[in-house]
Amino acid sequence: MSERIFITGIGTGVGKTVTSACVVEALQADYWKPVQTGLKEGTDTDTVKSLISNPVSVCHREAYCLEAPASPHLAARLEDVNINVKRILELAHSIQPSNRSLVIEGAGGLMVPLTEQVFTIDFIQQLEAKVIIVAQNYLGSINHALLTARVLKQHAIPVLGWIFSGEYHSNETEVIGWSGYPLLGRIPHTGLVDRAFVKEQAEKLSLW
Repeated sequence: MSERIFITGIGTGVGKTVTSACVVEALQADYWKPVQTGLKEGTDTDTVKSLISNPVSVCHREAYCLEAPASPHLAARLEDVNINVKRILELAHSIQPSNRSLVIEGAGGLMVPLTEQVFTIDFIQQLEAKVIIVAQNYLGSINHALLTARVLKQHAIPVLGWIFSGEYHSNETEVIGWSGYPLLGRIPHTGLVDRAFVKEQAEKLSLW
């Protein structure tokens, strides 16, 4: 099956990259992070590539790599770079596998601006992608999770469901019920994220 799956988060640092690796491994899909910011600790593409063990998945190069650990529009402004969303969409068409899904990891949440005019949610619509929401439990996470779900519904964007990361909290059950989106799985906190961990978690996901 060939489709686009967009991994978004309810905020920054909620586990999107490890979740992306698990989804890629589970589906033997391709991976793509169109815009990477904050290069000091390396790229998410390199991280995912190091965590998947199947021989099929391809990790595609970023369209833009920017140094500053900031939103794409701000990082681009600091480096005098023009992010061309039309070019990114053309790349998406050119790298889309004919027989595998393409997992696309976003930067932060839905309202992160890619440019002065285009937000992540606009980009998802233009990609015609289905969404997996990555959530983590912290003070304020219910609000962030339900705002994310509400905005996706308002824009009629198809959502596959939730993947929670980190420590379990009963809030997860309530968020799932209130949002109406199903639970696809949860990825627990671990001190060592490696290929064995990702493969184990991938096998537990209920994607379809």
